[in-house]
Amino acid sequence: MKRVLITGGCGFIGANFVRHTLDERPEWEIVNLDSLTYAGNLANVAEFAAHPRYRFVKGDICDADAVADAMAGCRVVVHMAAESHVDRSIEGPAVFIETNVVGTQVLLEEAKRAGVERFVMVSTDEVYGSLGPTGLFTEQSPLQPSSPYSASKTAADLLALSYHHTFGLPVMVTRCSNNYGPYQFPEKLIPLFVSNAMADRALPLYGDGKNVRDWIHVEDHVRAVWRVVEEGRRGQVYNIGGGNERANVEITRLILEILGKPESLITFVTDRPGHDRRYAVDAAKMKAELGWTPRVDFRDGLAAVIAWYRDNREWWEAIKSGAYRDYYKRLYANR
Repeated sequence: MKRVLITGGCGFIGANFVRHTLDERPEWEIVNLDSLTYAGNLANVAEFAAHPRYRFVKGDICDADAVADAMAGCRVVVHMAAESHVDRSIEGPAVFIETNVVGTQVLLEEAKRAGVERFVMVSTDEVYGSLGPTGLFTEQSPLQPSSPYSASKTAADLLALSYHHTFGLPVMVTRCSNNYGPYQFPEKLIPLFVSNAMADRALPLYGDGKNVRDWIHVEDHVRAVWRVVEEGRRGQVYNIGGGNERANVEITRLILEILGKPESLITFVTDRPGHDRRYAVDAAKMKAELGWTPRVDFRDGLAAVIAWYRDNREWWEAIKSGAYRDYYKRLYANR
C-alpha cells in the first residue's frame, strides 16, 4: 500500500481529491492535513471518517512538527492547502504570505527531510497575471501576479522549484484555471450565484461582467493532478485548463437560465481593485506528455453542479450563516 499526503484536503479541490483517490486508487492510502480555517470543512469528507485507507490530521502547514507527523510514511505530497480568495487577500494580505509562502517552505523542508518521491505543488493560472484579448498562457509565460493572493502563490511556486534545483527535491508544479464543482466554498462566483439565485437574492457581478476565465470541472483537475503524480517530469511546470473560456456575465446568465430565474437578479457592483481581465491557459503539454484532456462538458457539468447545490442546501446554508454573512455584507454592501 502506497501513501499520499494531501494538504488542505477539507477544502473544495482537496475534498474532491480525497474522494477520487479513495474511489479510484485502491492501492493508495491518504493522509489529509488541514487546519480547518473558514474554507476547510470536515463535512466535505465526513463520509470517509472511518475509511480504512484514510486518516485526518488537524494541523497547520506552518507547524513543522504537525507536518512531520502527517508526512511520516508518505511517498507523495500533494500540496493544495492555501489561502485562495483574491478579495480576502486585498482585505488582509499577511495571512496569505504566512500560509502560502511560509507554509510551503515548511512543507518543502520536511519533504526533503523525509525523502519523499514526489512533491506536487498545486498552483493557479493567476500567477501569470492578466492576459490580453488573444493568446494563451504557456508554461514559459512570464509570471506577473497582480494581487496579494497571486503574488503569494507565485512566491510559493518559485520556492518549490528552487528546492528541486538546489536540493534535488522531486517537485512538480501544476497551474490550473478556474475550477467549479461540488463542495466549493460559496464566496466563489458559481456557488455564490447559484445559492443566491436559489434564494432569489441579488447576484453581485463585478464591473461590466466581461472578465473572462477558463473553466474546468474539479474532477478533471483532480485527474490531471494524479497524472502529474504518476507520470510528470521532475522540475517541470504543467498548465491545466478546460479550454472553456467564458465571460462572467455569460456564466451568470447561464446559471439563471438553468434555474429558471430572471436576469433582473443581476446587480452590477463596483469592480474590485486590480481585477484581471482575462485568463486562459494552454494545456498542450499535459496532453502531449501525460495524455490528459478534460472530459466534462461545461454546460452539462454546470447543470450537475447546480443540481448538487439544490440537493445539498443544508451544506451551503450552514456556511452562509454567521461570520460569513458579516463578511459578505462588508464585501458587497457599499459597492
